[in-house]
Amino acid sequence: MAVITAKMVAELRGMTGCGVMDCKKALVETDGNYDEAIKVLREKGLAKADAKQSRIASEGLVDIMLSDDKKTAVMMEVNTETDFVAKNEKFQSYVKGLLRTVLSCRPVDVDALMACKYDGTDDTVEITLKEQTFIIGEKLSIRRFVVREGIMSTYIHGKGSMGVIVNFDTDVADKEGFAEYSKNIALQLAANPCEYVDRNAVPQTVIDSELEIIMAQIKNDPKNANKPEPIVQKMAMGKMGKYYEEHCLIEQSYVKDDSMSVAQYTEASAKEMGGSIKITGFECFTKGEGLEKKEDNFGEEIAKMLK
Repeated sequence: MAVITAKMVAELRGMTGCGVMDCKKALVETDGNYDEAIKVLREKGLAKADAKQSRIASEGLVDIMLSDDKKTAVMMEVNTETDFVAKNEKFQSYVKGLLRTVLSCRPVDVDALMACKYDGTDDTVEITLKEQTFIIGEKLSIRRFVVREGIMSTYIHGKGSMGVIVNFDTDVADKEGFAEYSKNIALQLAANPCEYVDRNAVPQTVIDSELEIIMAQIKNDPKNANKPEPIVQKMAMGKMGKYYEEHCLIEQSYVKDDSMSVAQYTEASAKEMGGSIKITGFECFTKGEGLEKKEDNFGEEIAKMLK
């Protein structure tokens, strides 16, 4: 029978994050075999991993991976409970594996991804996610991913706080200057996130709703009380122009030169490279966007400690 030393217990604890006595018992049970000991701890700890799923996970990171031929990109958001775990190299490596899994398995959604074999293993993503939750000690959540193909530019901001993928239809992708141009468009979206490429992409229901709000605002202003309806409508259309400038990418002011719009910058860049460029679509993920944030109640924590 192997002699279980304090160093062995410390190493297993570092690998799993489990308590000292739990690690010692697992090593004794498995005669000092680390792999078997981890398996024992997993089996005992999966119930704990499941229990962690009720916690709030709004930290984490957004990451992007390109296929070897650079023709496919996957962007994914994986959430954690704390920013500390999101900065952990093991967690980041796990996310890279998830990206490789999507590239090879091509699932249609997160539920389908859960059933895929995690990259380089015979275990499903669902199983590995539970294992990571157990080992790390926090709830982990694969929130969303997207797959884009074609001519693209990608950008990750702030070590995973935001990710951007932009698609182009162009005949100058191989020309000098296109890489810089396409990167600038990705940076534009990171600086000024929006919903649509151009005004033609805005749904009519959104336009009607916005016009209704603008019309009501104009009519509720006492200064406009006696203005005829055609004038009010003209004023409303003018304000809609401002809406398009804020919500449509190509109508935004270009961040590096606000004397021109993104459309004008694109046109000038295409002319300089001797071809044509059209922005055909984009995806933007902001970490934790729309998720419930954990709010610490220190009063409750102190009360629990006193009890």
